[in-house]
Amino acid sequence: MNVARLSLTAGLLLALLPASPLASPLTSHLNAQEPDAATPIDALDSVWLEELTWMEVRDAIEAGMTTALVLTGGVESNGPYLAGGKHNYSNIVMGEAIARELGDALVAPVVTIEPGRPGRDVSVGTMGPMVSQETYVAWLTDIGDSLRSMGFTEIYYLGDSGGNQRGQQAAADALNARYDGEPAVFHHVPEFYNHVQVRRYIQEELGIPEQMEYEASRGSDGIHDELSITSVLSVHDPEVIRHDQRMDAGLASINGIDIADLEWTQDLGRRVVDFRTRLTVDAIRELRDGR
Repeated sequence: MNVARLSLTAGLLLALLPASPLASPLTSHLNAQEPDAATPIDALDSVWLEELTWMEVRDAIEAGMTTALVLTGGVESNGPYLAGGKHNYSNIVMGEAIARELGDALVAPVVTIEPGRPGRDVSVGTMGPMVSQETYVAWLTDIGDSLRSMGFTEIYYLGDSGGNQRGQQAAADALNARYDGEPAVFHHVPEFYNHVQVRRYIQEELGIPEQMEYEASRGSDGIHDELSITSVLSVHDPEVIRHDQRMDAGLASINGIDIADLEWTQDLGRRVVDFRTRLTVDAIRELRDGR
């Protein structure tokens, strides 16, 4: 008798409980794996492939976002203030700006390793890692080919480091020879590597007297660092240029220019980003016109 009463009470309580989420059908989740399934939520507003879901990438390509940007950087020695990955951090800022300006582009994950001599003798303090030129070309070729297979019809290689330029051209040439423009074209964009024009822009158009020759890789401080890079990286993250530490040490300057005023430095960085974006987008549009 007591057992029957307990069973009845338990049954009534279970009936009053809300349905468990685990008990809901899985049909909608399974359907979402189908290639033509509708996206169940609003898409993220991002131009970075790695931040998007496969559905968001699919829908973006179907909506006309058929251009892919492959930005290449590296890790190198840049003096006592800049992080070794300066090119990679710069590429994050530049990739965003260029893709937004183009309006129909997504950005592949940044290629963060550059070509060099991986088998050289031990030298503590040498930055890297690096890969051989052969490996680098194969790497970029595979990346471009994979982007083609995803549905992109225009793939552009943008290199922030001088050592990357030859490999990018080789990869683009190999892929164009393989596919002959169908269904995709591949381009190395040398105009993105525009540091000489940027130095001229800073000194002549903006009137900032940085002590650095246009064609040089080092300014008056004698280190692989300069105002344009420092200012762009300050937009990404002031810690990358060790701004606080330089302030504490009384070393907040580069090539004769004071960067203590972080707001001024970041404003300059945004101007440099805009300038480099215009040069690069104009070059890409010229390539498109010649396709």
